[in-house]
Amino acid sequence: MNQQLTPRAIVSSLDEYIIGQADAKRAVAIALQNRIRRLKLDGDMQKEVKPKNLLMIGPTGVGKTEIARRLADLANAPFVKVEATKYTEVGYVGRDVESMVRDLVENAIRVVKREKHAEVRDDAEANAIVKIAKALKPGEKVKKEEPTPNPAGGFDFASMMAQFAPQTQEEEEVETEEVAKTRRAIREQIRNGQLDDHEVTIKIEEKKLQMNLNPAMEQMMDLQDSLAGMQPKKMIERTVTVKEALELLIEEESEKLVNQDDINQTALTLAEERGIIFIDEMDKIAISSGSNGSGQVSRQGVQRDILPIVEGSQIQTKYGIINTDYILFIGSGAFHEAKPSDLIPELQGRFPIRVNLKDLTEEDFQRILVEPKNSLTKQYIALLETDGVTVEFTDDAISRMAEFAVELNETTDNIGARRLHTILETVLDELLFEATDMQMGHITINQQYVDDRLGDIVENRDLSHYIL
Repeated sequence: MNQQLTPRAIVSSLDEYIIGQADAKRAVAIALQNRIRRLKLDGDMQKEVKPKNLLMIGPTGVGKTEIARRLADLANAPFVKVEATKYTEVGYVGRDVESMVRDLVENAIRVVKREKHAEVRDDAEANAIVKIAKALKPGEKVKKEEPTPNPAGGFDFASMMAQFAPQTQEEEEVETEEVAKTRRAIREQIRNGQLDDHEVTIKIEEKKLQMNLNPAMEQMMDLQDSLAGMQPKKMIERTVTVKEALELLIEEESEKLVNQDDINQTALTLAEERGIIFIDEMDKIAISSGSNGSGQVSRQGVQRDILPIVEGSQIQTKYGIINTDYILFIGSGAFHEAKPSDLIPELQGRFPIRVNLKDLTEEDFQRILVEPKNSLTKQYIALLETDGVTVEFTDDAISRMAEFAVELNETTDNIGARRLHTILETVLDELLFEATDMQMGHITINQQYVDDRLGDIVENRDLSHYIL
């Protein structure tokens, strides 16, 4: 974790991507800083300090999920976003709540693996270049000698497993001086990028399909993996450019250079100490006082299943046991019909910090369109530049789109900043369709342009319900 992060720096970084919601940014910044502070404590006190989970309350499209996701990026921490509504009570068909922790561990594995692969990249790249050079300039093939049978005539398990493996005619390669010289030249050309677009056929290991499974199924899959490990690796051929082949083989060689057991243990610790789980739609599992009873048992059952995970418990994963005591949980929900107090009291107590996110104003919409690093207008400008079209949005066009966004959110469903996606797509529809075939040069989007494409639709309530 970046020890140089301060609450003020965290808020400043979040401001680059998210407009407004100062209270929510402040709360998550303090939560992250408290994690950094905890790691500086001595062992006994460190065990006692647990994260204070947050509950974000606010309408859709105001930045709840984005704040949590950007926070995880800043901390370089494992992060998963889950919807409370997709879980079912234990004993019913559906995903059990423990799967959110298993998903977090998988994410941590990817984070650690990426870091470990970066450490060995130079060696992996050198090995990959050697392999590509061999593929581009094959040596002379000679038949490999058959292994001698077990002279004692006893049981040979390896020989038995080899009988079940695909039978291939193995050959050894003889590298002559001429071939070696040519390969040296090819390796140099690959390093310089001179052969990037050249096609090459390489053999790589077939990758195992990753699936989210319950613990019982994971044990069965682990047994199959153990048996498969006794057989030769299944290789597949791919014809790709040298540039693509280099990345594929660097990934494969990196896997050989790192210790998977070290990665697993480091990832478990990382998920325990720095993991963040964002639980969305928590209002949908709350039981409001006006509820007619439909689905109450299941919703309360999901709450009771989530409770021990948030309180702190040990969860079995295929990489080992993980303790959830120090994972930071961020709950989220609109809470239009239900209230946070409609959650069971035990679960309420596990989310002590409540943050209310405000509705977006017209000024907020204007800022969202232009200020963030990844603002929508910047995205569309970049997209159209690929077709040689330069687009400029005037201030009055930005103001008009923001005005329409507020009006539509008030008169139809309030979907927050997501309304801007539909508005911009409608405004730029003709331009996006024609830009590839026409040399348009410079296009200015002004207030009149926006009115021509949106005015009639916004005024017609029936149309705006379906189009915007």
